[in-house]
Amino acid sequence: MGIGFRELLVILAIALLVFGAKKLRTIGTDLGAAVKGFKQGMSEDADKTADDKAAAGDKSTPAVTEKPAEDNRKA
Repeated sequence: MGIGFRELLVILAIALLVFGAKKLRTIGTDLGAAVKGFKQGMSEDADKTADDKAAAGDKSTPAVTEKPAEDNRKA
Protein backbone atom coordinates (compact mmCIF):
# COMPACT_ATOMS: atom_id res chain seq x y z
CA MET A 1 0.00 0.00 0.00
CA GLY A 2 2.77 2.42 -0.85
CA ILE A 3 3.28 4.84 -3.68
CA GLY A 4 4.01 2.92 -6.83
CA PHE A 5 6.06 3.99 -9.82
CA ARG A 6 3.04 5.18 -11.80
CA GLU A 7 1.71 7.27 -8.92
CA LEU A 8 5.13 8.84 -8.42
CA LEU A 9 5.32 9.75 -12.10
CA VAL A 10 1.88 11.36 -11.98
CA ILE A 11 2.84 13.39 -8.89
CA LEU A 12 6.09 14.54 -10.51
CA ALA A 13 4.29 15.47 -13.75
CA ILE A 14 1.75 17.56 -11.85
CA ALA A 15 4.52 19.23 -9.84
CA LEU A 16 6.35 20.01 -13.09
CA LEU A 17 3.24 21.60 -14.55
CA VAL A 18 2.49 23.62 -11.41
CA PHE A 19 5.98 24.86 -10.56
CA GLY A 20 7.89 24.62 -13.83
CA ALA A 21 11.25 22.97 -14.47
CA LYS A 22 13.44 25.78 -13.11
CA LYS A 23 11.49 26.22 -9.89
CA LEU A 24 11.25 22.46 -9.37
CA ARG A 25 15.04 22.18 -9.70
CA THR A 26 15.47 24.95 -7.10
CA ILE A 27 13.03 23.25 -4.74
CA GLY A 28 14.92 19.94 -5.11
CA THR A 29 18.25 21.63 -4.41
CA ASP A 30 16.89 23.39 -1.33
CA LEU A 31 15.28 20.21 -0.05
CA GLY A 32 18.53 18.27 -0.55
CA ALA A 33 20.49 20.93 1.35
CA ALA A 34 17.96 20.83 4.19
CA VAL A 35 18.19 17.04 4.49
CA LYS A 36 22.00 17.22 4.42
CA GLY A 37 21.99 19.86 7.16
CA PHE A 38 19.59 17.83 9.26
CA LYS A 39 21.74 14.69 8.99
CA GLN A 40 24.87 16.69 9.82
CA GLY A 41 23.17 18.22 12.86
CA MET A 42 22.00 14.82 14.08
CA SER A 43 25.51 13.41 13.64
CA GLU A 44 27.07 16.31 15.55
CA ASP A 45 24.50 15.93 18.33
CA ALA A 46 25.20 12.20 18.63
CA ASP A 47 28.95 12.89 18.74
CA LYS A 48 28.50 15.55 21.40
CA THR A 49 26.33 13.24 23.50
CA ALA A 50 28.92 10.46 23.25
CA ASP A 51 31.68 12.90 24.21
CA ASP A 52 29.66 14.17 27.17
CA LYS A 53 29.09 10.63 28.44
CA ALA A 54 32.78 9.78 28.08
CA ALA A 55 33.79 12.96 29.95
CA ALA A 56 31.34 12.20 32.76
CA GLY A 57 32.75 8.71 33.18
CA ASP A 58 29.58 7.18 31.77
CA LYS A 59 27.69 7.47 35.07
CA SER A 60 24.40 6.93 33.30
CA THR A 61 21.97 4.48 34.78
CA PRO A 62 22.08 1.00 33.28
CA ALA A 63 19.16 -0.26 31.28
CA VAL A 64 16.48 -1.96 33.34
CA THR A 65 15.84 -5.54 32.33
CA GLU A 66 12.83 -7.50 33.39
CA LYS A 67 13.19 -10.80 35.14
CA PRO A 68 11.38 -13.70 33.51
CA ALA A 69 8.18 -14.63 35.30
CA GLU A 70 8.62 -17.52 37.68
CA ASP A 71 6.72 -20.67 36.95
CA ASN A 72 4.32 -21.22 39.87
CA ARG A 73 2.86 -24.45 38.52
CA LYS A 74 3.26 -27.57 40.60
CA ALA A 75 4.92 -30.52 38.98
